[in-house]
Amino acid sequence: SLSRPAIYNYFQTKEEIFLALLGDEYSEWCSSLEKLRDDNASLDTESFADALASTLKKRETMMKILCMNLYEIEEHSREEKLVEFKLIYGRSMDLVLACLSKFFPKMTEDEKSDFVYKFFPLMYGIYPYVHPTDKQNKAMKKAGIVPRKTSVYEIAYKAIIDFLSKQGGVK
Repeated sequence: SLSRPAIYNYFQTKEEIFLALLGDEYSEWCSSLEKLRDDNASLDTESFADALASTLKKRETMMKILCMNLYEIEEHSREEKLVEFKLIYGRSMDLVLACLSKFFPKMTEDEKSDFVYKFFPLMYGIYPYVHPTDKQNKAMKKAGIVPRKTSVYEIAYKAIIDFLSKQGGVK
């Protein structure tokens, strides 16, 4: 257990602490993506969507930090801390691309890139839909909005299926 002074010897801002936590979460997710890639000889669209969505079920902390305002977290972190994070983040993108290349070899590079640039931004918004605050629930009720019960897995799975169904190289 680190004391507060020890933490601030390494981190200069609270945003750097969040960035480090986010980096740890992405690193863990990368391990799951490597396992997905290495443990499966082939996957069809539904099986891949299931497997990729399942990797996110254990990454709710990652998605919670993402929805906090990653722009502010990055803006208030030192460049070297941001570079450390971006290396891990880039690795996660590369692993998703590697999975697409392995399981959907007919996908073009543009199609794989399109998938990544749809899927990664989606992750920023999943958490608040799955875990609205009490205040958000009260406000929605007063506004006449009926929130839908859902899960990280369900949102991710449906989006992955949707993204892949629009790719010509996925059959």
